[in-house]
Amino acid sequence: MNNLTQGETTPTNARDRILHTAHRLFYAHGIRATGIDKVIAEAGVTKVTFYRHFPSKNELILAYLALRHELWMSWFTSTLAAHGHTVAALAPTLKAWFEDKGFRGCAFINVVNEMAEELPAVRAISRNHKDDMTQAIASLLPPSRQRKATARALAMAVDGAIVHAQMSPDADEALRAFERLCKALTSA
Repeated sequence: MNNLTQGETTPTNARDRILHTAHRLFYAHGIRATGIDKVIAEAGVTKVTFYRHFPSKNELILAYLALRHELWMSWFTSTLAAHGHTVAALAPTLKAWFEDKGFRGCAFINVVNEMAEELPAVRAISRNHKDDMTQAIASLLPPSRQRKATARALAMAVDGAIVHAQMSPDADEALRAFERLCKALTSA
C-alpha cells in the first residue's frame, strides 16, 4: 500500500504539507507519540502557519482521518478491482497491505484505541470508515437477502485479520484463517 505512506508527491501549499506530514507520522508512530513540533519541523512550516490552518492538534487529527479514509478507500476499492472484484479478491488485497513495510494496522482501529476518550469524534469517524469498507465488501457479493449481513461478517473478519497481522510476525497465518472464514461465510 505504498501510495498511502510513500511515493506521494510533496504538496506545495502549507496546509497540505502539514496534513500529509501528519498522515505519515501519525500512522507510523501514533498520534500521542507525534508532537505538533515534529509535524511543524518536518512539514517545513512555522508555528504561526500551522495554527492558522489547524488551530488545535484535535483538528489536525480529524483532518488526518478524513485524508486517511479517502486514500485507504481509494486504494482498497482499486486493489479489489485489480484482483477481480469478487470475495476472492479480499485475501490478496489484504496480503498486499500486510506485506507493505509501512503496515501498522488499521489507522481507525488504532485511533479509537488511542484517542476515543479524549476525542469522541474519532469513534464516529471510524465507524463511518468501517461502514464504507463494509459497503465496498458488499459490492463483491451477489445480490441476496443475506448480502448486508454477510458483508458485515466479512468486514469483521477483515478487521480481525488486520489486528492479527499487526500483532503477529506471520501475516500469512492471519490470511489463511481469513480465507477459511471467507469460504465459510460465502458458501452458507
